Amino acid sequence: MDLANETAPDGFILLGFSDKPRLEITLFVFVSVFYMITLVGNITIILLSHIDSHLHTPMYFFLTQLSFLDLCFTTSCIPQMLVNLWGPDKTISYLGCAAQLYIFLGLGTAECILLMVMAFDRYVAVCRPLHYAVIMHPKLCQKLVFIVWVSGIFGTLMHSPSTMKLPFCRHHRVDDFVCEVPALIRLACGDTRTNELQISVIGAIFLMVPLLLILVSYGHIAQAVLAIQSQEGRSKAFRTCSSHLVVVFLFYCSVTAVYIQPRSRFSQNGGKFLTLFYTVVTPTLNPLIYTLRNKDVKGALKRLFGKDKMATEE
Repeated sequence: MDLANETAPDGFILLGFSDKPRLEITLFVFVSVFYMITLVGNITIILLSHIDSHLHTPMYFFLTQLSFLDLCFTTSCIPQMLVNLWGPDKTISYLGCAAQLYIFLGLGTAECILLMVMAFDRYVAVCRPLHYAVIMHPKLCQKLVFIVWVSGIFGTLMHSPSTMKLPFCRHHRVDDFVCEVPALIRLACGDTRTNELQISVIGAIFLMVPLLLILVSYGHIAQAVLAIQSQEGRSKAFRTCSSHLVVVFLFYCSVTAVYIQPRSRFSQNGGKFLTLFYTVVTPTLNPLIYTLRNKDVKGALKRLFGKDKMATEE
């Protein structure tokens, strides 16, 4: 018990790869580039969905929410990560760590629920196309987004307070890039069985249940797509749904590996790389996946630049 603090610590040390300075320099450049792409890509989707009337549909309404979540999600941790990667100072205050944990966990939980909502939207679009406008009316879309944000608040309030009250070891060295639950649980010197059980239960509710519902939705979607007679209609449905499935796969696989068993050897050794993946890489790939594989977004970009070109010529 002597190794643990009886009061809240002044701050923490986010180790990252502090024992490999050359790797940290490489990661600084890597994270900086990806963060800039994330900002540009997601802001572009938000602006296009707002400006172009062709994108005023439930699908792009939810995609806008995903882009906004990704912007907030990355901004809650990447600036601090870049500071720690750039120089010898790896510290973060206790309040800063707590704020990062609350925001990070809340937005991550919200994204899990949002991906489930987006799967439901695709299910209705493909399996109930004639009733799509009636089912996915604006009021329902707004209610679903409200549930997404409330779920995020509920998820972080369920676990963040108990995590920050853990008896942390005196060295306060967090073996990760950000203050997230698994890393802080590994830092504790006291009994963490309750916290581990709690995160497993919450992980099952907010990770596995939405993932199961997404897979069920896409099982029905696959049947409906195969039944489409038109080759063009089948290709369009496949392009739209496959983009969402790629996003789901990238996000869920990396997060589940870290959060379901926070003290597992894989979570501890590979956790830092997975943290980089779902905090840096995935939010960058999301807008690229949705724009490069989506004719509607490409068309919106062409119309936007086409108008700019016409305005210049006039």
